Amino acid sequence: MAAADRLPIGGVQWTTVIDFPDVVAATLFTIGCNFRCPFCHNPELVDPARLAETLDQPTILDRLRERVGFLDGVVITGGEPTIHPHLEAFVASLKVLGYRVKIDTNGTRPDVLSGLLDGSHDECGADYIAMDIKAPLPRYRELAGLDVEIDAIEASIVRIVEAAPAYEFRTTVAPTLGREDLVQIAERLRDAGARTYYLQAFRAAETGLLDPTWQGRPALSIEEIEATWDEIGAWFDGGGVRG
Repeated sequence: MAAADRLPIGGVQWTTVIDFPDVVAATLFTIGCNFRCPFCHNPELVDPARLAETLDQPTILDRLRERVGFLDGVVITGGEPTIHPHLEAFVASLKVLGYRVKIDTNGTRPDVLSGLLDGSHDECGADYIAMDIKAPLPRYRELAGLDVEIDAIEASIVRIVEAAPAYEFRTTVAPTLGREDLVQIAERLRDAGARTYYLQAFRAAETGLLDPTWQGRPALSIEEIEATWDEIGAWFDGGGVRG
């Protein structure tokens, strides 16, 4: 397998019980992202120039093959996995091993999500999609760090609700996001028929954020986030607040 035919993986967490609901999984971190969220705590995955090298994909697959039975699933996160042309082929290789697959995405590639959600989930598709909602649509550029095709975000929400076997939407309550922002996001998801939504507390990374000037900016406290969830939680069947 030539390097150009591989999914660029910059890190692996070999065992997690929190990244994939009710599944013991490994988490793979892809390199590269089409967003520049200033509050991102994984800048080395956003900018490939900050990472020394990618990990060997065949070696990772061999290790996953050895762990079949101990692990039940694989989470592919980033960076942004859907920007890579070999994602679907890599997912198919995991399905051959019998793994359930969860994809974390920013929702900018609804065409890729459709490819992962069409057909047989047992053979080549994703079993779980987690989509990050960065902000209310009018504020997306500010929180994503660059211009965003809002129609793509909207299309991904609809596609996930319609076709994903299991899914969640989630918002990291980054600095500058307030109660009204969260209510607007929740209203949009409710109107789209979403069943599961999480609010995630923001925690500044010890190693720094993509934009260091955001490191000291205040964000809503866990108590404020929980109070907001008390307002919107009844709109969803599942979800809540993650600390």
